[in-house]
Amino acid sequence: MQVTTKAIVLSTLKYGDSGLIVKIYTLSDGLKTYLLKGVLRSKKGKLRPALFQPMTQLEIVATHKNKGTLEHLREAKVIKAYSSVHTDIVKNGIALFLGEFLTICIQEEEGNLELYHYLQYALNWLDKHGHVANFPNYFMLHLTNYLGFFPDMENVGYAYFDLLEGCFINTPSLNPILQSSTLYGFRELLGINFDGIMSVKLNNDQRQELMKKLLLYFELHLHGFRTPKSLAVLNAVFH
Repeated sequence: MQVTTKAIVLSTLKYGDSGLIVKIYTLSDGLKTYLLKGVLRSKKGKLRPALFQPMTQLEIVATHKNKGTLEHLREAKVIKAYSSVHTDIVKNGIALFLGEFLTICIQEEEGNLELYHYLQYALNWLDKHGHVANFPNYFMLHLTNYLGFFPDMENVGYAYFDLLEGCFINTPSLNPILQSSTLYGFRELLGINFDGIMSVKLNNDQRQELMKKLLLYFELHLHGFRTPKSLAVLNAVFH
């Protein structure tokens, strides 16, 4: 079945000497994986390697067999030209991390309009704004809204957050918990939209500690989740 759809590139893997395996989140069919043979040798083809940087927003024409195998990509064109996501070293590090992170998180081969629009809005916001140190934690935390384990906001003023149960509690449990300054950052990011990100005052160590806890939260609630290798790159660009 031939499909024309909006799509966001998540990650690429070299295949042989001149090919790429590209994971793309499509508006029409969710996560899809495409084999692009010879694309690294192609000078004049419709598919050029530069199109497949992480978080690039495309319109693609593809043939989907929908059998869980590698699909065929016919055409691709950029529909949102970023001004800074791929040229700013910090934002490029964020894009690399998000691409790997989303590849691990999203497994469904079915369209999810709300999730797609969240990704699209987040990337456009990232492209337009500076002071993005809190962006990765905010993005991850609010992504849980689309994956089915957004924190229970009842008792949001309590002194601890139980990562396993996904709720605020007044006395520590035996489960992994958030408390003190890490809980402050978590609670602050929960209560704002993207435009409030810059108002949350966290230092680098606090952000990294919150990131560790959020990754644990995903691990506890998402089967097969693992910490992205590009976390080291993300941490490096903020130092």
